[in-house]
Amino acid sequence: MRVLGGLLLCAVLSAQQGEVKSHVLSNGMKVLIQEDQNIPNVAMYFFYKIGARNERPGITGISHFFEHMMFNGAAKYGPKQFDNEMEKAGGNNNAYTSEDVTVYTDWFPDTALELMFDMESDRMRNLAFDPKLVESERGVVYSERRTSVDNSNTGLLHEQLRAAVFTAHPYHWPVVGWPSDIEGWTMDDLKAHYKMGYAPNNCVMVVVGAVTEARVMELVKKYIEPIPSQAPPPEVRTKEPEQIGERRVTIRKQAQLAVQLVGFHAPDAKNPDMTVLEVIDALLTAGQSSRLYTRMVDRDQIALNVGAQSERSLDPGMFMFQVTPRAGVDPAQTEAVLFEEIGRLRSETVSAEELQKAKNQLLKQHYSQLKTIAGRANLLGTFEVFHGDYKKLFTSPQEIEAVTPADVQRVAAKYFADKGRTVVTLIPATSATQEVKQ
Repeated sequence: MRVLGGLLLCAVLSAQQGEVKSHVLSNGMKVLIQEDQNIPNVAMYFFYKIGARNERPGITGISHFFEHMMFNGAAKYGPKQFDNEMEKAGGNNNAYTSEDVTVYTDWFPDTALELMFDMESDRMRNLAFDPKLVESERGVVYSERRTSVDNSNTGLLHEQLRAAVFTAHPYHWPVVGWPSDIEGWTMDDLKAHYKMGYAPNNCVMVVVGAVTEARVMELVKKYIEPIPSQAPPPEVRTKEPEQIGERRVTIRKQAQLAVQLVGFHAPDAKNPDMTVLEVIDALLTAGQSSRLYTRMVDRDQIALNVGAQSERSLDPGMFMFQVTPRAGVDPAQTEAVLFEEIGRLRSETVSAEELQKAKNQLLKQHYSQLKTIAGRANLLGTFEVFHGDYKKLFTSPQEIEAVTPADVQRVAAKYFADKGRTVVTLIPATSATQEVKQ
């Protein structure tokens, strides 16, 4: 059944691959179009290749700031009009910022296609920098930082882990920015960042849904192609030095439970080892039959939950584990079990059956995203930006299937070395006080 389902889905994907139309505009913008007339809706995604890695000390968080500012008015559509006009047309939108990209996502009926091109081109070319709105959004972003980091134990740990794992590369600082930088962005900082980051030559646009290539390109030439290109963001030349010893950060503060994060250095998205790491992620943490869940949550009952994350990144990034020990369990105990299970991957060969189960879970997740026009638009843009070619989306299942037990053992040994790990532990303040008294 697994093989038959996989062959059928691969056949579907192969057909989809032929339907994706690719264009490069005279201003340097890449446009990907995929027609899907199953429902009268459209997903339009804009992948701007600007994120935290393109910042510097003094302006950290500025890319995330523009995720907010882009909804605050331009030359033709004023403050909040983007959302209002879209809602009136029956559409919705969102956006997200990462270390590498800022992505704007639109979902709307096909009848609103020209309206969306008009509004997106307006804010791409003529974003307003009203001082009052800038200060208002500065306050919103600062409030978001307080909520997601300063007043969030998990958010605080994630920020501390990244700062400890990366000592030289721009992945060191948080996407939301350091507090003093949020306070200090100048109008010149903002305008310069917008000019280089939001130029069409720094963007990949993906349109999936009830459209035709001819109609999309007609609107592209009318609204997008006249926007001039700009000098791209400077190349990120700093490479993270090899880690030569374990790093530890211990935080003691008010909390209900301890939390542990463990980070290891990982390759960039184009490296074939990333596929193996994703399989390892599934082996260890995907579902209640995964190794870490079975050992730590089910059998030994020393953790409430355990998870992992392998992130796609333009430069070598991070593979992270997160463990929440049960109340009364010493974090040293869960840490020892985690390291033991990681060691098993390095020293023992995983069975073909267990490996196939992990692959199946990854494939299920992959195909589930392809079911919707929004999921497809996001994946097409992601593969174009991070893997250098959207077509690699369609060979991804074969790459997952090709992972062998030897690959798992080799990659685990390469990236999960003891000297390369960083451990961040939150110890509840009450527990810390008791330890001191003892």
